[in-house]
Parts: sequence; structure tokens; C-alpha cells
Amino acid sequence: MSAAASARQILTQLHEVMAGRHHAQHKLDRVVEIIADSLTSEVCSIYLLREGELELFATRGLNPEAVHVTRMGIGEGLTGMIAKNIETLNLAEAKAHPDFLYRPETGEEKFHSFAGVPIVYRERAVGVLCVQHVEPRRYEDVEIEALQTTAMVLSELIAHKELVDDEDTIDLDEVPTECEVLEGLTLVKGLAAGRAVFHQPRVEIDQVVAEDIEAERQRVYRAFDKMRDQIDAMGREPEFGKGGEHVEVLETYKMFAYDEGWSRRINEAIDSGLTAEAAIERVQQRTRMRMREIDDPLLADRMHDLEDLSNRLLRIVSGQLGTAATQGLRRDTILFARNLGPAELLEYDRRRLKGVVLEEGSLTAHVVIVARAMGIPVLGRVARVRSRVAEGDEVLVDADKGTVTLRPSQQLLDAFDARFTKSRERAATYAEMREVEPFTRDGTRITVMINAGLRDDVSALQLTGADGIGLFRTEFQFLVSSTLPARERQMRLYRDVLDAADGKPVIFRTVDIGGDKAVPYLDNDTAERDENPAMGWRALRLSLEREGLLKAQARALLEAASGRQLSVMFPMVSEPWEFDAAKAIFEEQLDFLRERRKVLPEAIEYGCMLEVPSLAEVLDQLLPRLSFISIGTNDLTQFLFAADRANPKLAARYDWLSPSILRFLARISANMVGSNVRIGVCGEMGGRRLEALALLGLGFTRLSITPAAVGPIKELVRKVYLPDLTSQMQRWLISPPADMRAALTEWALSNDIEIE
Repeated sequence: MSAAASARQILTQLHEVMAGRHHAQHKLDRVVEIIADSLTSEVCSIYLLREGELELFATRGLNPEAVHVTRMGIGEGLTGMIAKNIETLNLAEAKAHPDFLYRPETGEEKFHSFAGVPIVYRERAVGVLCVQHVEPRRYEDVEIEALQTTAMVLSELIAHKELVDDEDTIDLDEVPTECEVLEGLTLVKGLAAGRAVFHQPRVEIDQVVAEDIEAERQRVYRAFDKMRDQIDAMGREPEFGKGGEHVEVLETYKMFAYDEGWSRRINEAIDSGLTAEAAIERVQQRTRMRMREIDDPLLADRMHDLEDLSNRLLRIVSGQLGTAATQGLRRDTILFARNLGPAELLEYDRRRLKGVVLEEGSLTAHVVIVARAMGIPVLGRVARVRSRVAEGDEVLVDADKGTVTLRPSQQLLDAFDARFTKSRERAATYAEMREVEPFTRDGTRITVMINAGLRDDVSALQLTGADGIGLFRTEFQFLVSSTLPARERQMRLYRDVLDAADGKPVIFRTVDIGGDKAVPYLDNDTAERDENPAMGWRALRLSLEREGLLKAQARALLEAASGRQLSVMFPMVSEPWEFDAAKAIFEEQLDFLRERRKVLPEAIEYGCMLEVPSLAEVLDQLLPRLSFISIGTNDLTQFLFAADRANPKLAARYDWLSPSILRFLARISANMVGSNVRIGVCGEMGGRRLEALALLGLGFTRLSITPAAVGPIKELVRKVYLPDLTSQMQRWLISPPADMRAALTEWALSNDIEIE
């Protein structure tokens, strides 16, 4: 019997049980018997959430006296972990798992294998369905599928309140009415004020089991056609007509819409006996579970795009088409959502949509790229915010500081308005610095450049008056693509960037992927095993091993820069031989083009990033081969401190004004004296006024920073008398103050330099 036929047989039996007039306990008892028989499993058990704990409601194979007696907390034992993480477990030897918890009253000591799936209702685990077997073995995929489908049917019973009370399945916490400030992750900076609007009401699925499979299939086909028409129409939106990386985002998004694998999985779910809505939801649940297993945020973001499309497809097939976008915004709005896809964001009225607050979201999400292009502030990772706010509540979003204020008092509103006004005034002041060259009071010219990674970022050169692009991250094109970007496509991007820079210098950093920036088209088992991806198989290490990747990029850069200067920087160089190997690949491609009489760059400069501390110990060997070197303060600091910068528990130790960091940087700066190699700093450190002050005092006169920081740093530079600052920094390095940050702040204020 095929997997679909087997699943359909189980569903038919379950449907008969559900349709019966027996009481809830009888239904559950029958469900565990059906599943145990179908999977030839010696144990099948159902746990449901009651009064905050998981209670054994039905079992076949365990001690029947344990029913309604055995209870465990969320996160307790294997069953509790399944509910807590909303994940599937499939273990050949349950006792070997660190979360295994033995409950003697169940009589389960003789069973070895264990598999369990969560019963999910409204994105919350309200129970667990599990099976056990005496012999150690992992359950087959088809068996896990059967468990997951059964769990979905059980969730329908819960939705109809036949098994548990409302208070056990639905969070009844009332939405607060007082002012509340929540913290989140800044995804797109900016300030915004408006009324709360929820992006999307949940589509309720009334029927899970199909009566006519072919009719359900036709409903899905029609829904796919309509959804694809909608996505194609978005390509004609004004934002996508300008060009830029958000165009590539939409192309990746469309790739999912036309993905045959996705539609095939939905069809397979229909074959098993589910309705169109239930099949879409079933595949979507599987996607969510997979997302929770993916450590790489970029792959998880692609899953978010697929979930966005699933929501759209579900609304179309169910006829429940209403979203805040389709209903229209009537006033200035702050949009709230668990997550949001790029296409969904584009459906909103740009005049009314002022900001977005997400319960999930990440810096690399596709919606962030589109929001940045639209100029909409976005705050992410605000846990359970939708349960803390009501439609129509007044909301203030401060995506600069990473906070959202719900139901602000009049005093807070007035303060926010004042800050908004001051922000605009300060922006106007910084805008006036666009044509001003950043000279210190003693006449030292400081080079202020920008970091970029998108084609559209280059426009910031003109807006800010920056001296050039000190770091163009080439990897974004690789991260949004489903396949390795072709050389011609890479070349077009690099050529467009050089054209847009209009003669100002651009330093291209070769691709930094791998580690925590994995891409699906590089099959790499090593990356999956990296316990610390930042120190793993990434950047130049990956490029030198996958030489074809670097060869294609080298040729694309050389061809893009024909007749112009090309500046290339290699990331994550640990030893001189790595730089030599990378440069040799470029020189080989240069010879290739020369033999074919292609127009070559008029000059080529090679440089490297100093972010691995070991490189500082061999700089004397490498300097004769370099034109420039750039210190990547983000990675360098976490490597020096052995502190993962993404770990909030270590945030206090990740301090750029620590004497150990400043002494390390001062030593590098001193070692460069007398060489013809330009040295600069690229990273967030140079874009913060207080930290930039320290760098100037250490002798760094080249900074590459975010475009938004150019104006503030230019204004800072013009207030600095460098000899005094340098002398003070030298004294502090010899005898560090107890609090370097406080000491430098006090010095700045005494010299009439604002550090905010």
C-alpha cells in the first residue's frame, strides 16, 4: 500500500471516530488504538495541556492506571520538550536522550524507541501524540507523517472544544491597558508613530478530512493560479521598477511561488485524505517545524518567505481574503505581525504605513530589504507582542533604540514628538555636512567612507558626501540566490556599483559566506557541524577550497572594472599564504583576459581584512604585498574576547573601549608607521561617536562606516584637536582608567564634543 493510501486509511478511521456521538474520552481511546495498530507500535499515548501541565489522557500499551495521573510540566521530559519547542522527536533509544525522564507509574521501562509530535492549535502546542516500541529503532518518515496528520485532526477536536476547556487551550491573558515598553531587534532604523493594526486574522479551518479528493485538488490548482498572478503583478510595483537587490528578493520569492516541490507536497497531503485548507496547513506546520531546526538565519528566512506564500494560498483557497492591506489603512499605522513576507508588505498603502513590529524577523529577512527600500522602520523579535496590544492602540516605534511603546502617556507622546523634531533638525544639520570635508581642528584630513552591500546603498555616497565605499560586501547577491550567481550576473552588479560611485573609490570584499551564512547550493557537511560558525568554514577559507567560486568572482570583478581602478579585499585572512593564494587566482584570471585582448582594469589594488588576531603577528611579512589593510572590528573583538557577539549574556564583555582592544589596535597602528600601506577601520565601531573618538586618538585616519553615521562622524571630526586627543589616549593606554568609557566621555564633554 502506498504512503498516501495508508494515510488515507488512517484518516478515514479517524474521521469515523470524530463523527461519532461518543464522549471525548472514548474518542481518544479509539485514536490511540487506531494509530498503534496502523504503525504496529506497542505503545501510543496522547497527552493534553491541562492547567499548565501535560496530562496523560489516553494510552494503549502503558499502564492504564496512569491515565489522568501522570502529569509533567512544559519542558519536562521528552514529551514536555516536544510541547515546549513544538518539534518532532524520533529516537531509537529514548533513555540516551538528555531530557529523558522515567515515570515509574507508566510501566514504560521496557520500551526503547520513542517518537512524538506536538498537537498544535493556533500556533501553540496544546498536547503531544507519541508512540513507543520495545525494539530500538527510528520510526520511518511515513510513520512520522501519519502521527503529524493525526495530531492535526486532534487539534480540530480541540478547536471545537470537545476535549479541553477554553481556558486550557487559549491564552486568556487580557491585553493590558496601561503604558508598556517592549524591547526588540532593530531591523530597519527610524522613528514612527501610529495606531496598531494587525496584519492578518487567522484563517480558521472548519473541515480537515476531504469528502472528494479530486475536488480539493482542483481548488488548490485554482488557488495557485490566482496566487501566482498576484505575485507576478507585484513585479510592476514602483519599488521594484527602480532596480536593486529587492528585485532579486522578489525573483527568489517568485521561485517559491512556482516551486513544483511545494505544490507536490500539498497534493500528497490531499492524497492522504485532507481538504485543500488542511493540506496547506499541514505542509505549513511541517515548514515551521523545519524552521525551528535550522540554525542558519538565512535559510530560515527563506522558510519565512514560503510561509508567507502559504498564508496567501490559504486565504485564497478558503475565500477568507481579508488582511489589513486589502481592507485599507484609514490612518497612520503601525503594523503588527508574527512575521511578514516582502510581497505582503508591498500591498500596504505607503502613505499610511509608518512602521512594522514583528514577533519574529531577522536582519537578513527579505522583508527587511524591501522595507529599507520603502523607508519604513522595522522592529523584530518582540516576543508575544500581539498579545500585549489591541487594534487601535496608540504606538510609538523607536527602531533606533530597539523599543516599541504601547499606549504611551501624553508625557511620552510629547517627549517623542520633541525627539522626532530634534531628529529631523539633527538630520538637517548632518545633511549640511555633505559638501564639507572632514578636517580636524589641527588640519588633519580624515577619510570617511561607507560600508555597502546593496546596489542601492551606493546612492548614499551622494547623499552623505562620503569619500567612497570602504567595504562593499559582495555576499548578499549569493545569499538571496537559490543557485550560485552566474559570472555575468555578478559582473553586472559590480559594474553598476562602479558606475554609480562615479569615480569615487570602491573596495570590493570577496564573498564572505559559509559558517552562519550558509547557502543551500554549497553542499557542505562541515558547515553543519560547526559549533562556532563564526570561526568555521567561511569567507576566504571556503573560497580557496571552492576555487571555482573565487575564480568566477575574480573574473567578474576584473571585467566589471575594465578601464578603471579595481580595489579587492580578502576577508578572514589568518596567514600570509592565504592572501597569496587568493591573489594568485586573480592574477591567473587577469592573464586569461589579457590573452584574449580584453580591456583590463587600469590598476589593481589588493588588500585584506585584519579580523583574525593571528594576522597581527605576521604583518611585517604581509605588508610588502599589500596596498591597504582594513581592521574588521566586529569579528576581531569577538575573537579577542572569545565572546560570541550574538550571545546577549556576553554583551557587556563585547566592549570596543576595553583597554585590551584599544592596546591591540594601537599596536597595529604603530606597526604601520613608515609603510606605504593605507590602514583603516571598517565596522560598527567607527560609526559610533565615542568609539570613533578613540580610534582617532589611536592614529586611525580612515573610517568606513554605515551611511547614517557619516554626517555625525564628520561633525565630530571637525571638533577634534588631534594632538591633545592622541596624548590623552597614550596616557590612558599606559595607565588605563577604571572605566575607559566614562573617562573618554568626560574628556569629550570638557572639550565641547557631544558624544550622543
